[in-house]
Amino acid sequence: MTFDRSIKIAPSILSADFANFGQEIRAIEDQGADWVHVDVMDGHFVPNLTFGPPAVSAFRPHVKTFMDVHLMIAPVDPYIEAYAKAGADMITAHVEAGPHIHRSLQAIKAQGVKAGVSLNPGTPLSSIEYCMDLLDMVLIMTVNPGFGGQKFIHSGVEKTRKVREMIGDRPIHIQIDGGVTPETAPLVAAAGADVLVAGSAVFNGGSVDTPEVYGKNIRAIRDAASAAQ
Repeated sequence: MTFDRSIKIAPSILSADFANFGQEIRAIEDQGADWVHVDVMDGHFVPNLTFGPPAVSAFRPHVKTFMDVHLMIAPVDPYIEAYAKAGADMITAHVEAGPHIHRSLQAIKAQGVKAGVSLNPGTPLSSIEYCMDLLDMVLIMTVNPGFGGQKFIHSGVEKTRKVREMIGDRPIHIQIDGGVTPETAPLVAAAGADVLVAGSAVFNGGSVDTPEVYGKNIRAIRDAASAAQ
């Protein structure tokens, strides 16, 4: 993956048809998705339960773009190797998931995959200030993690702007996850974000039989965000 700051749309397959993951992944990629975002939840760190390493391994053959695995689990360190072996291109760990985020990021990099760090809405940016040399991406949560379809938390816009200042000229992506729509995407894009996770905003109204709806939704988000950059 070459680094650039053009807008990238990463549909969250948490909003896909669970009975048709392979077809859904192929459909969103054919319709313009840049990345495929996999939300891993443990029912402990967040109030939901989703995909273990075997599920991610099953998704892998269908993903032709870039598989972005967001670990909303605690503890995170014992599972990094399993998700890397399952085929993640990037693994993102939460600052709040354990006492040693620097160690977690080292463990991700040791697996030969890209490393992201995620911050919940109430977590200060100072928590990642001394980890910047290990990062390929900062994920700003603009909802409290655990469920799809929540409303966008607007304080994430200023947080995104401050992250962009912290990054400077480093090749680090800024990803936004939560409440991304054609209305909110321009706000975070103008603040410096370049990877936008969208679940319901991509999948609503479409299916594997009507994938053109996914394409329309992806283009609406991309066009709105790109115009604001």
